[in-house]
Amino acid sequence: MLTDRRILLVCAFLRAFATGLMGVLLGLYLAHLHFNAGQIGVIIGVGLSGAALSSLIVTFLGDRLGRRRSLLVLTLLAVSGGLALLWTTHLLAICLAAFFGMVNGAGRDRGSSLVIEQAVLPQTVADTGRTKAYAWYNVLQDSGHALGALAAGLPTLIGDGGLLGYQIAILVYAALYASTGLLYLGLSAAVETAAKAPSWIPPVSPESRRIIARVAGLFAIDSFAGGFLGTALLSYFFFVRFGVSEGTIAVLFFAARIANGVSHLGAAWLAARIGLVNTMVFTHIPSSIALIVMALVPQFWMAAMLFMLRELLVEMDVPTRQSYVMAVVQPEERTFASGVTSLVRLGGWAIGPFAAGALMQVVALATPLIVGGALKIGYDALLYWSFRGLKPPEEKS
Repeated sequence: MLTDRRILLVCAFLRAFATGLMGVLLGLYLAHLHFNAGQIGVIIGVGLSGAALSSLIVTFLGDRLGRRRSLLVLTLLAVSGGLALLWTTHLLAICLAAFFGMVNGAGRDRGSSLVIEQAVLPQTVADTGRTKAYAWYNVLQDSGHALGALAAGLPTLIGDGGLLGYQIAILVYAALYASTGLLYLGLSAAVETAAKAPSWIPPVSPESRRIIARVAGLFAIDSFAGGFLGTALLSYFFFVRFGVSEGTIAVLFFAARIANGVSHLGAAWLAARIGLVNTMVFTHIPSSIALIVMALVPQFWMAAMLFMLRELLVEMDVPTRQSYVMAVVQPEERTFASGVTSLVRLGGWAIGPFAAGALMQVVALATPLIVGGALKIGYDALLYWSFRGLKPPEEKS
């Protein structure tokens, strides 16, 4: 069990490194290929749509096909998609590569591999260590995101920001995914479910179905807003609005991911004192306000400070949210709950960039930041109103 947990943690770090790298560079790479903001939004949305479809498949078939086997297939597709980006400059071909390769321009690892890993992780720890385990899982993810964002400065070091540097960075992205595939080969049979469900839909109690449906509906709002605020689009915003270099953007996102990692441990500490729902809501609203103000300030240093403030708060709901969902359903329902909630989040992220790219192109560059921040505030209000009375077991005692 310990070996499996270590493999999952290392793979989460490596995959997050790759995602952080691609999140910063994808929009800039496509801009170097002379795609406009609307087309960039389409490509990012198509990639996230592929990730959403793969999450749908593993939600219903991942346990039946085998978790280890599913992880290996997903890794192979991701490697192929990354390499395919290097072979064409045609919009349709790039969209196909992004879709089948599940290319994630959001800058955060929230794909189908995550669905499986989150379902396995509670099996490797005691119930009392659930929130802390998710906190460390997310710390490693955000450490990977941070190093990936920093590595996005590679094009500046190679060829002075030319196309060659971007191509080498994408090769690094593919190699990181390939290394996770090798590690997954070491997973034991303990990661699989004890028994296969007799149908595509696992048995879930009516009460849990109602809880999952309510949570999923709210998460859909939050993720749709998050689709407006993916790393690729935010880096594009900094690049065009303030004229900063790729290297400066890479350092900024590196610092942001470090802030995210620190905040996860802070979230576990805070949740033990004020509760999971309160932690989710009362840290998220200030982060959205900072985002809206960031869209309006005239200088880069102001925007960077507000961005860092936002990143110190915005991810505190991630381990608490994961822990809360796993706590309010039965253990045998966790795979289904993890898959459904991850799926709706991916669906929202997939739709968001289409609208965000169009708003950037037609209305104003900063419009997605304002709209996304306002939607997130509305989500937090609804979340608090809906779930403030439903306590996880540790808070009831």
